[in-house]
Amino acid sequence: MKDTTLCYIERDGKYLMLYRNKKENDVNEGKYVGIGGHFEENETPIECVIREVREEASLILNAPKYRGIVTFVSDKYESERMHLFTCDDFSGEISECNEGELSWVEKSKIEELPMWEGDIYFLRMLNEERDFFEMKLVYKGDKLIEYYLNDKRQAI
Repeated sequence: MKDTTLCYIERDGKYLMLYRNKKENDVNEGKYVGIGGHFEENETPIECVIREVREEASLILNAPKYRGIVTFVSDKYESERMHLFTCDDFSGEISECNEGELSWVEKSKIEELPMWEGDIYFLRMLNEERDFFEMKLVYKGDKLIEYYLNDKRQAI
């Protein structure tokens, strides 16, 4: 299982979203995601998310909030444990990203974007300002077939 981070950077009722359209062999190609990536050797989740946001968006996270852990299980892709953050305290100017196009999107419009089916569930948790949560998303191919919140199966 690989470990990753993902951060939803907030400003004026919007999230900074990355439309993945530049990287070759990208499992997220054609989808919108937050900003993040894979851990480097000996990194903590907070160190990883700070580095990834700096590399992908040229922003400095001053106070990222650790919001949850999402485990992705798939019959097609390697399993992943994603450490999920939000941040509304940051500095810097957004630069061009070599993995896709960055844009600010109204939170109320996020669910209209092309994204992984399960992302909607953890984005709703973020928007509800829920306490730290654990989620498991199970995919068959690119289709979400099971969803668990804090170890309890949920209706899809």
